Amino acid sequence: MKNTKNMTVGKPAVLLLQFALPLMAGNLFQEFYTVADTIIVGQFLGVTALAAIGAGGWITWMMAAAIQGFTQGFSIPAAQAFGAGNKELVRKNMGNAAVMSVLLSVLLVVVGELILEPLLVLLDTPPEIFATTLMYLRIYYAACPVMMAYNYAACNLRALGNSQAPLQAMVLASIINIGLDLLFVGPFKWGVAGAVIATVIAQFFAAIYAMYSLFRIDFIYLTREDLRLQPGVCKKLLVLGAPMSLQNIIISIGGIIVQFIVNQFGITFIAGFTATNRLYGLIETAGISYGYAMTTYTGQNKGAGLYKRIHQGVLTAHVIGLITSVTISVIMIFFGKSILSLFITGTPAEILATTKVAYRYLFIMSMFLPILYSLHILRSSLMGLGNSSFPMFSGIAELIMRVASSFIIPVYFGEMNLFFAEPIAWAGAVIVLLCGYLLCMSQLPVLKK
Repeated sequence: MKNTKNMTVGKPAVLLLQFALPLMAGNLFQEFYTVADTIIVGQFLGVTALAAIGAGGWITWMMAAAIQGFTQGFSIPAAQAFGAGNKELVRKNMGNAAVMSVLLSVLLVVVGELILEPLLVLLDTPPEIFATTLMYLRIYYAACPVMMAYNYAACNLRALGNSQAPLQAMVLASIINIGLDLLFVGPFKWGVAGAVIATVIAQFFAAIYAMYSLFRIDFIYLTREDLRLQPGVCKKLLVLGAPMSLQNIIISIGGIIVQFIVNQFGITFIAGFTATNRLYGLIETAGISYGYAMTTYTGQNKGAGLYKRIHQGVLTAHVIGLITSVTISVIMIFFGKSILSLFITGTPAEILATTKVAYRYLFIMSMFLPILYSLHILRSSLMGLGNSSFPMFSGIAELIMRVASSFIIPVYFGEMNLFFAEPIAWAGAVIVLLCGYLLCMSQLPVLKK
């Protein structure tokens, strides 16, 4: 089967790396154009514009994460059916998921646009950036169907073991986004609006390419029967997708509350927080990629009934994740200030103050990065097993730990230690996920070779 990958045979380490490396490169390109947005906005428009984008950072992540949760959950039955060799069931799951994705994207646009302004008011967004942040978010949320289309195609490609096409889509999107960023923010002088419009256009082309790649696979063709919603199939898709989406929304609510606290410390603090948040995506890229690999790996192997291979894969992924995260941590600790300087412009005093905040956040995250990588591996492994409850519970644990820490730490230890709330939240989630993984594995049938 051309353009697919069977992960039920072969050494787990080789399979995971072969699958994860293209995803890593694709995610790096995706983060690269996000970083490029930040650099171009920061250098062309200054600290205030950077803060305006940052003030909506968690709100943009909430929409993207809700979409990713649904589409990733929707793709798990396809991975399991593919592992079992049932192509007809793969198509049936994909067809029902396609219809549900269209309906959900319309719902998310309507709800999202209605809540944006009240949400920014609730967050006590500074008046000098309120209008710019709202405009940025309205454009971003209006593009929800484009994001849904890309994620639907990319998640199903990954479910079938194809990590090359999402990489190629992201390379295309990165080139388009950076080019349009420079044009819209520079000569056209569209400001922050130019940056988000460039991103939307880039995502549109990524969606087209990913869809084209998915339906080039020889056995992927959707008939009218495949597109007819079937209660049993829809229920299974929602049981997997809805908790994953809810988990991501819960996590983003915690982030939004942190943003509220950050907003109390002024524009410079917000800008520093924003600069490091743009690097956040880069330093966790490998962890996300290993997670995607584990969703496909565990899904296909569960479909094939190869339960012992699942545990071998999880252990292998942790070893790989530990080596990777420690390497990235060392790089960020020693070269982080130089990297952050790319995002920050302004007067010498503004640059100094913003960099101080940004590097403090980056240093704390880097010290605890292995915990974040374990989180991605365990959460995705549980998803591949078809368990979306414990990932959702882990999101609740993240919310509680992040919010409680964010309110307590600044009062007793100062605002510069607020950033410890992030690794504390990761640790809470990992504890829940580890318990869930051990429980799920103990309930599997007799292990097979």
